[in-house]
Amino acid sequence: MGQLRVEKVQAFIKQEASKMILNELKDPRIGFVTVTQVEVSGDLRHAKIYLSLMGSDEEKAKSWQGLSKAVGFLRTEIGKRLKMRFSPELTLHLDESLDYSEKIQKLLLKIKQDEDTK
Repeated sequence: MGQLRVEKVQAFIKQEASKMILNELKDPRIGFVTVTQVEVSGDLRHAKIYLSLMGSDEEKAKSWQGLSKAVGFLRTEIGKRLKMRFSPELTLHLDESLDYSEKIQKLLLKIKQDEDTK
């Protein structure tokens, strides 16, 4: 497949998955979720969806459970909307880059405060 086609499918899946998680999933366990990135294989048969979860560790665990149960629904709906011969196999991955950047930000702030007190 051409790289342009793969990129278009990635963008489409990211947009549709975001909409579905926000508006169509009725599971009360699912909290604040952001689709940060989608990677689609060259043959368009597999898609990795990277999600960022907000809240406490307990809320994140509950959200992850709800999202894991909804993968089949997401795949079916994305397949209908993509209008391709087959729908890609979806796998969900936790994107911890936001947590990592928040941790770095706190460390930098602490260093700055320590320097200001000297």
